[in-house]
Amino acid sequence: MAWIELKLLADRELAPLMEAALENAGALAVTLDEGDDGCTDAGSVAQQQVLEPAPGETPLWCQLRITALFDASPEGSAQAEAAARMLAAQALAPPSLHRLQDQVWERLWLDGLQPQRFGHRLWVCPRGQVVTAADAVVIDLDPGLAFGTGHHATTALCLEWLDRSAITGRTLIDFGCGSGILAIAALKLGAARALAIDHDPQALEATLENARVNGVADRIATDAPERMPREAADLLVANILAGPLVALAPTLSPLIQPGGLLALSGILQHQAETVSEAYRTEFALDPPLVREDWVLISGRRRTKP
Repeated sequence: MAWIELKLLADRELAPLMEAALENAGALAVTLDEGDDGCTDAGSVAQQQVLEPAPGETPLWCQLRITALFDASPEGSAQAEAAARMLAAQALAPPSLHRLQDQVWERLWLDGLQPQRFGHRLWVCPRGQVVTAADAVVIDLDPGLAFGTGHHATTALCLEWLDRSAITGRTLIDFGCGSGILAIAALKLGAARALAIDHDPQALEATLENARVNGVADRIATDAPERMPREAADLLVANILAGPLVALAPTLSPLIQPGGLLALSGILQHQAETVSEAYRTEFALDPPLVREDWVLISGRRRTKP
């Protein structure tokens, strides 16, 4: 089966309306990705490749690349051409139309990925590939409905933190779970139970499927933020964004037992002090860890006198 691909570059404020217009015009699929962003507005956190957005949040790129797929039938081709004409005035660059032959898209995605190690033992491995290290703890992960493969610095920092933390027999909350990679990593490293939280039902679906593939589905639960239980865990990891992390400090802090461990990521270097300040009263914080301008903030919840 062939497809007609329509690509548009849009201002982020108009992107939701353009997405809806494409769906109404007959597009079979519409995806949004980072555009060729020349924005320098630090307040909007321009050009972030945020793989696991905060619950209730969307990436704050100044420009978005919108890709819509139409059937390559005469009717679908006409729909694509009409949509291109309709949205040309709102687009930041002339729309482009291309004919695509059908492919096994998931396998194409995997062609560029190899098993990757995080810390000493933890590996993320595309399904079908093999890790031979004798002490390897392997997460089998293919692309799915939600982002999160470990190939972004924020996720890598969290995976390395889990690899070196005392996890065996403990409970963990993964807040803003995306693909569930962090909760699954904790379980494969020996955690007793994990609770994965996300506002997006597709993220929760992907998390459960990835947990099933990795043999840990019996030890993981998922829920939306507004429905999650208030039982405190031994560890909490949140790989979202700096703004929500600050706003959520009063909510997240009580979810960790006194003496329990916290890891926060999705933070740019210039935001680290602001985020740290929001948690410093409740947590004894470690020095921030930095990778590619991204920061992980970790610490231990203070015990009450």
